[in-house]
Amino acid sequence: MTDLETYVDAEGRAERVKQVRAKINELGIQYIYYQFVSVTGRIVGKGVPAEHWEAIAQNGFQLVYGATANLSLDRHRNYIGYGPEASELVAIPDPETFCQLPWDKRVARVFCTCFRNREEPSDPGAYLTSDCRGNLRRIHAQFQQEHDGLHLRHGCEPEMMWLKKGADGKPDGGVTKPNCYHIDQFEELRPVFLKVIEYSRAMGLDMIQGDHEDAPGQLELNFMFDDALRTCDRLTTYRQICAQVAREYNLIACFMTKPFMGVSASGCHHNLSLWHGGEAIVKDFGHETLPGMAETFQYKQGGENTFLPSESSKLPGAISLNCIGGVIEHLGALTAIGCSTVNSYRRLWDTGLWAPVYADWGYQNRTCGLRVSAPGRFEYRAVDSMVNPYLMAAALLKAFDDGIKRNLDPGEPEHRNLYEAMEAGKQVKKLPMSLGEALDRLAADEVIKSALPGEMYQVYMWYKRDEWERFLSTVSNWDVENYLDCLP
Repeated sequence: MTDLETYVDAEGRAERVKQVRAKINELGIQYIYYQFVSVTGRIVGKGVPAEHWEAIAQNGFQLVYGATANLSLDRHRNYIGYGPEASELVAIPDPETFCQLPWDKRVARVFCTCFRNREEPSDPGAYLTSDCRGNLRRIHAQFQQEHDGLHLRHGCEPEMMWLKKGADGKPDGGVTKPNCYHIDQFEELRPVFLKVIEYSRAMGLDMIQGDHEDAPGQLELNFMFDDALRTCDRLTTYRQICAQVAREYNLIACFMTKPFMGVSASGCHHNLSLWHGGEAIVKDFGHETLPGMAETFQYKQGGENTFLPSESSKLPGAISLNCIGGVIEHLGALTAIGCSTVNSYRRLWDTGLWAPVYADWGYQNRTCGLRVSAPGRFEYRAVDSMVNPYLMAAALLKAFDDGIKRNLDPGEPEHRNLYEAMEAGKQVKKLPMSLGEALDRLAADEVIKSALPGEMYQVYMWYKRDEWERFLSTVSNWDVENYLDCLP
């Protein structure tokens, strides 16, 4: 059997397909978005009337392979990754991700796993390796198998900005002033963030806290950490929710890393821990009936957090130290995933705003690229609001795997301001400071490259190299302002 056939015929799946039909009938669903995630984190797919659920669940739908690269042309007018002669992928829905959209209860969404076409001359029906979401599921399963069930749970801190629309429909500044943690500025966006929270809870996001950050219109609304794949799905869902709320309030939900200089950029810090055991708990958020499959509302709780310090030491657990060592070892290549756009590096170059630039670690030390933010977890900081979370989680798992297998030692935690420590003579590796440099670091790192298996590495590098080259070949306002009157 092919991977596709095995997936469709997996034990218990037929029953879940029937359960989705019951939800469709119960909730009055008329239309379903079948979606997967492209190399840049964009949500793509097709919409199909709900009466065809069983047929799509069995056979999937077809879409050009190039959809995994946003069907983009490079600067030489070639389709990135796959040409027009390529076959079409087959996307098979994952029933457990079925959920009603709270802003139009006639519509639901379901995530899909992608496969090679059934008629391909080589590897027909195999997993499509340019499917970032499917890759994460498989990489995480391999990690658990090799490390006695050890699994990643993580949360993220998704900063983004709410911008006003000008008369031309383009951004016209932030809705609020850049006053960090200011409740009055938070209050000004209250109708917006309460609507985001309402929709988020309806789609399984356990919202826990929020605040106004220190850029115009910048909010951070956090949801509970969980198993890696579900956290990535929830961040993807959160972005869709923000986009919908922006439409309702005639605003722009801006996920661009740094639209304004002189104020902080939008990061997406990842708080990471590895666990043994635990059980899945369904949170209903007060619904009389769940507006989707129970797995969408599940959170893994309990078990053993291997990142907790031992009773005899304040240091993180041995596994945690190895994982920190693995991340520091591969931080250059990881930066190509976590800081994935040309604009990402505006965040690193705008000095004095706490952006992580150096490969070191400490406790609550924001001058380091990694910090132990609380007992039992550490915060990976070299990641911003444009991140593809599936690629990031897979890459971090590979760094963890290498750190554990090689027993990598991260050294002593840095308690000083790292900039002052460097002035005193400390030698610390610096992160790549441009997308081009980061991509070079990725190309030289076989461990992190393995998080982009098969065609994914080719597609990602093609897409991002082209992005970098297009930037280098573009004449900007900066060029004109600096060189127009330079001579004579």
